[in-house]
Amino acid sequence: MRDFADLYLYLIKHMESSNQSEPLYRRLSAALSDALKSGILSASAHLPSERKLSDKLDLSRVTVRRALDELQADGFLQRRQGARTSVTPRLEKPLSVLTGFSEELQARGLEPGQRWISRKTVNPTPTESMALGLPPTEPIVRLVRVRLADGVPIAVERAAVPKMFLPDGNMVSLSLYAALASAGAAPARGIQRIRAGIMTKLDAELLEAEPGTPLLIVERRCFLDDGRPVEFTETRYNGERYDFSAELLTPGTVHTSYN
Repeated sequence: MRDFADLYLYLIKHMESSNQSEPLYRRLSAALSDALKSGILSASAHLPSERKLSDKLDLSRVTVRRALDELQADGFLQRRQGARTSVTPRLEKPLSVLTGFSEELQARGLEPGQRWISRKTVNPTPTESMALGLPPTEPIVRLVRVRLADGVPIAVERAAVPKMFLPDGNMVSLSLYAALASAGAAPARGIQRIRAGIMTKLDAELLEAEPGTPLLIVERRCFLDDGRPVEFTETRYNGERYDFSAELLTPGTVHTSYN
């Protein structure tokens, strides 16, 4: 069982040095938030129970519960009936770099994972056919999986790749881009479109969230050096666990267009 001595000490010192006019629950909420940002609490870590926090910090259970409720509402914590409260991994994805999910997580010190739903060779849907520039009878490999960060579901990913570039879906173990590179079909550039949505009942089951939770839906088309489409992917990210970032430049600055 984990020893939370360092966490308790950090929280006590933080609350003692914070604005004493603030309500106790907000001071505790701010202290827990800073503990996450400073690395005292790591992504996916479990928190002590409400009772333990109350006893160690000499606070009422009501105060602790209000602080945890606030952090949960802000998307920092995940709480389930009968289960321990855990930190919600929140990831930031730059929009200006073409990288795969696995590479992004590894660069942030997180462990990528997956739960396969299906790997099939099929004919494309009309949307896939149009995105990949293929006739409706040209086979594709369709890969559907839940993507994990340190064991926590982050996104549902549905990728379509022409069979001429990826002969068998079983060639993909963790990274699609690694499999494409080994087949001599590494993407050279891509176009992304992002829209908002809400989770369906199926999304919520797969992402261990509640129906109606915000989604970030990303459609990505990638191309080879010669311009041929090599990938069309729709990824449905839990909006409470994922952020997208972009660098903005003033007019006249040399930049690349992503549209």
